[in-house]
Amino acid sequence: MSSLANRIEAYIKRLLAASPNSTLVLQRKELAERFRCVPSQINYVLSTRFTTELGYLVESRRGGGGFIRIRRLDLNRDKVVQIMEMLSELNSEVNKDEALDFVTRLMESRLITRRENRLMKAVLNSEFFDDQANHAEMLVCMLKVLLEDS
Repeated sequence: MSSLANRIEAYIKRLLAASPNSTLVLQRKELAERFRCVPSQINYVLSTRFTTELGYLVESRRGGGGFIRIRRLDLNRDKVVQIMEMLSELNSEVNKDEALDFVTRLMESRLITRRENRLMKAVLNSEFFDDQANHAEMLVCMLKVLLEDS
């Protein structure tokens, strides 16, 4: 299923990249037919690969006239500063996976380089963190350094 999920994700991302307004409206049933899978597999890809943390907004309506609307959220440096402020307020409420997803979103939005992405993820994945590690605080510190140097 992983390779199928990867193909579905890549297909949707290609369509989004070609969309002038970074928005798609798709039919779940048509996607399922295209990839010869059940609609629940489409739901799985949408719920795991197109999350808000990764920079997507997904709206869905089921039924005969149902649709899936996927919108790529735009990020700029001002928004990063706002998100940093939000993260600093959340502190311990950001878990490791959410922090890693946020870093991926920054790279996909070209706000950080691939190298910065790898360094940040290495820190967040570090074995030096214990179960109570404060990923949000570490993320905020790294973003502050990046923004100071930009």
